[in-house]
Amino acid sequence: MSPEHLSTLITSYGYWILIPLTFLEGPIIAFVAGTLASVGYFNIWLLATLFFVRDVGLDAVYYALGYWGRDKKFTHKMMAKLGVTGDHLDEVREIWEKHAGKTMFMGKLSYGIASAFIVVAGVIKMPLRKFFTWAVIVAVVQYGGLLVLGYFFGNAFGSKLSGLLENLQYAILGLSVFIFLYYGFSWYMRGSFFKTERREEQMHEMK
Repeated sequence: MSPEHLSTLITSYGYWILIPLTFLEGPIIAFVAGTLASVGYFNIWLLATLFFVRDVGLDAVYYALGYWGRDKKFTHKMMAKLGVTGDHLDEVREIWEKHAGKTMFMGKLSYGIASAFIVVAGVIKMPLRKFFTWAVIVAVVQYGGLLVLGYFFGNAFGSKLSGLLENLQYAILGLSVFIFLYYGFSWYMRGSFFKTERREEQMHEMK
């Protein structure tokens, strides 16, 4: 979906379209919504609450699916995305226990496999207190940062709606660049995870 089409949808339907869109491309929608909040379309604090509840709530659902559905087909499909099998669970549990924060950040920012990370955390029965502590921290940093970036991006075109509309082509260009950079970073994080996982496997084999 192009930035122009995305912005048109959001400005036309407001919160009603914003809520379902967050489940498709949450980070991108957060940036766009933050931009529109700067010109009065949304309340920035309401947006922050919406994205926080959405993100932590979704993490809770995926965690529960892994926790109570360890032998389900869906869970095995999610584990396969990370190259994790039943034989790897002890190693994965050790990684989560020793590097919970790093693993949560890397997982949540990795394109296409974020949900798989959370499902696996449920499978290994990561302590709830530790899981939600890091889930909350990552949600605040990720979505709070995206909303703030979007808000300041919108302010760069003036505090009035007319200023943003007059520079619409530049706003769309800026959004396109942001989307490109975000996905590039997400793919980088995904690649970093798999490189780290391969190193862990090699070290385990050497032992």
